[in-house]
Amino acid sequence: MFKEMGVLRANLVDDMVSCTRTYLQRAIVTGEYIGWLAGPIGDQGVVAAGAGVQVRKTLPFPRLLPDGRADVAVGRQAIVLNVYTEPGFRRLGLARALMYEVLGWARATHVESLVLHAAPDGRPLYEALGFAVTNEMRFTGDLASWQRAVD
Repeated sequence: MFKEMGVLRANLVDDMVSCTRTYLQRAIVTGEYIGWLAGPIGDQGVVAAGAGVQVRKTLPFPRLLPDGRADVAVGRQAIVLNVYTEPGFRRLGLARALMYEVLGWARATHVESLVLHAAPDGRPLYEALGFAVTNEMRFTGDLASWQRAVD
C-alpha cells in the first residue's frame, strides 16, 4: 500500500513487512490491533481487501456530540489503518463494506474517537461515511537531529 502511494521506496518494503509482522504478532493477541479481511466467496486463500484499527488510550478530551451538546470523553480512541483493496478488486464496494465493519465495531466497543489518515483516493469514501478534515499537523523534520533554535 505505501509503495503504491509513493511514500515507501521499493528497497524498504521487506523491512516494512518484517517490522509490521513483529508488531502484529503482539498487538493482535493483546487486542491493540484488530483487522478485517475480504475476499471472493468460495476462495479463502485470496485476500482482496483489508482494514484495521489500532486501539489507543488518550488523555480525556472534550467531545462535541452530533446534537450540539458536549461531554468529556475518557480517552478511548482508535485509528483506522491499512485500508487497502487489491487493484483487481477495486470499485466493488469492498473498502466501504470493511469500513462499515470498522464503524460497527467502534460503536459496539464504545470507541469515543475514531481517526484516520486518508490517501487522496480514499477521501470521498471517508467523507461520505462521516469523517471530516481536522486540524492535525505532523512534524516532518528529523527528530533524531532536532535542536532548539538559538533565541
